[in-house]
Amino acid sequence: MRQIVNAYPDARKIHLVMDNLSTHTKTSLVAAFGCADADRLWNRIQAHYTPKHGSWLNQAEIEVSLVSRECLGRRRLGSLVKLKEQTCAWNRLANRDRRTIEWRFTRRKARETFRYSTNLSRVKD
Repeated sequence: MRQIVNAYPDARKIHLVMDNLSTHTKTSLVAAFGCADADRLWNRIQAHYTPKHGSWLNQAEIEVSLVSRECLGRRRLGSLVKLKEQTCAWNRLANRDRRTIEWRFTRRKARETFRYSTNLSRVKD
């Protein structure tokens, strides 16, 4: 948190998307840095927590990966304007084609992969 806050000295608020890990709280900052430093850090951060049982972050990561691979590839774009043009064009095509994520990792496969000791015949996909 300290590195993030220090990296953006001019930002009034830093919007940070975090999962619900127990260390992602002000209490953890107090334990690590003391009250004064924790207050300074936490007051600069606007925490946005992901849903405890949601998978939207996986979808966002997949989309970022697709933009990286399909839109940008190994190219180096010379300006932010060019980057915005290219990513907007890619996004328009993806939306036009109504591309979706096809989930293949079912609950049953997860239980098999991670060797949960539950009766698999009761598990529905």
